[in-house]
Amino acid sequence: MNIFADIRVLVISSLEEMTRTGVLPEGLDFANVAVEPPRDAAHGDLATNAAMVLAKPAKMKPRDIADALAGLLAADDRVELAEVAGPGFLNLRLNAQVWTQVVDAVLSNASFGQSNMGAGKKVNVEYVSANPTGPLHVGHTRGAVFGDALASLLDYAGYDVTREYYINDGGAQVDVLARSVYLRYLEAHGQEVAFEDGTYPGDYLIDVGEALKAKVGDEYLGKEEAHWLADIRVFATEAMMDLIRSDLAALGIEMDVFFSEKSLYGTGRIEGALAQLDDQGLIYEGVLEPPKGKKPEDWEPREQTLFKSTDHGDDVDRPVKKSDGSWTYFAPDIAYHFDKVERGFDELIDVFGADHGGYVKRMKAAVSALSAGKVPLDIKLTQLVKLFKNGEPFKMSKRAGTFVTLRDVVEQVGPDVTRFVMLTRKNDAPLDFDFDKVLEQSKDNPVFYVQYACARINSVLRKADEQGIAVDDATLRAALGTDLHEAEVAVAKKLSEWPRQVEIAARTNEPHRIAFYLYDLAADLHALWNRGNDDLALRFIQDGDAATSQAKIALIRAVFIVISAGLGILGVTPAKEMR
Repeated sequence: MNIFADIRVLVISSLEEMTRTGVLPEGLDFANVAVEPPRDAAHGDLATNAAMVLAKPAKMKPRDIADALAGLLAADDRVELAEVAGPGFLNLRLNAQVWTQVVDAVLSNASFGQSNMGAGKKVNVEYVSANPTGPLHVGHTRGAVFGDALASLLDYAGYDVTREYYINDGGAQVDVLARSVYLRYLEAHGQEVAFEDGTYPGDYLIDVGEALKAKVGDEYLGKEEAHWLADIRVFATEAMMDLIRSDLAALGIEMDVFFSEKSLYGTGRIEGALAQLDDQGLIYEGVLEPPKGKKPEDWEPREQTLFKSTDHGDDVDRPVKKSDGSWTYFAPDIAYHFDKVERGFDELIDVFGADHGGYVKRMKAAVSALSAGKVPLDIKLTQLVKLFKNGEPFKMSKRAGTFVTLRDVVEQVGPDVTRFVMLTRKNDAPLDFDFDKVLEQSKDNPVFYVQYACARINSVLRKADEQGIAVDDATLRAALGTDLHEAEVAVAKKLSEWPRQVEIAARTNEPHRIAFYLYDLAADLHALWNRGNDDLALRFIQDGDAATSQAKIALIRAVFIVISAGLGILGVTPAKEMR
């Protein structure tokens, strides 16, 4: 049950009836007709823009359309009042039985709120994709949580989702990793070492050096780099990916695919992707104009092989091969995304850090060209996270050497708090993560506020069970009535918005909307709870009246089901009780 979608069907069928009877002209497009909450809740339960969007193409006054439409809508059993306001806004007030039906729908349908909007379309969500040179840091944490929640949201909305991690194991940074591990290997043999600029001094490589010693003994001692570099590259990369998988597991994240950048080299796959672009006349030899301001890494004042990305919406054409014949960073990324297109995905989503903003247009241009414009690519940028503790910026991790790790955060506050807090801001807005505030038990802490709602509901269910009141969903459904108090109606109305919120969040690729909705639903639950402190008739357990108790418990049990579903999308476990 999606009351907004259901009433929209009623509105459209009424408009079609108006067309059949000649009130409206033939051929009108109803695609932009919407049903949504009114801007002011005092105006009603739902509102439709039908008269406003149809007035111009119908060559009619909006109020004339609204008056005729109101009469048809009011004839439906679900509509108590259809009222025209202003120049042609149409507000609807629904009968009380509708809100009881919403609660019944939640209790009777385990998939309430789930959508078939995605229609099984194959979507690839690539996120994290950190260089395999160390543990994940707090910036990766935000991207990991956002990407994982987005993947879960799309799955909930009916898409066939693949979670993917791109291993950047083909660049020079892996050589630096190998040299850093070699230093730890020497250290494991009792030698004094010095970490020069450009190497990774973090303690996390101590164990890797020890493991390398255990594997090869003294084989690499005193040998030239050419003897051991390739082998240690592989060994170190595998060790770092094991560490990264472990970090992700600490947040409850599992990837479906780990794709190696190295697999693109020496296999003809980069050449094949560029050949596809060349066949379209999009590859040429040329010299780019010097950029204004800071020069990008791939700019050279000499002839290079360029991708004509401006033909697909980019600001400038982009180099794919340097003048010395080596690939730019962009070339394997083109090949990687071509691989995604060839795997048959209908949509692609990349989650990048804010520092990759300059990559958005070129990457979209490449996918547009490689898929003939058929596969959309949405790139979501996650902004920086600022950490605070005791009112001060949180210092770097000694273990990592230069940054605060994902493990540092999870060990401080736990995975549930970490995940929820990372989703309390839109992905492209900066986020302040205060270790003290995220553990604070107050309304200002959304994690606590939502989990406290779960704990309160569970406490009522336990108390009812102790008093011998049956609280299974079938019994609660049977006890439902239509005489809801206005405070109970407010909760039921918020429940009715869940399917709509899921579809909006999935359509915009914005999982933070789910966190916002859960906070609002929890607020309505807490408001109802607090009113019960003053009005005994609003308390969930009515002494000596099991049937009335069950009717009231049905409502909050429905709240728990929806909050649990929302937290499930966010990757958070609902609280049974608060400590």
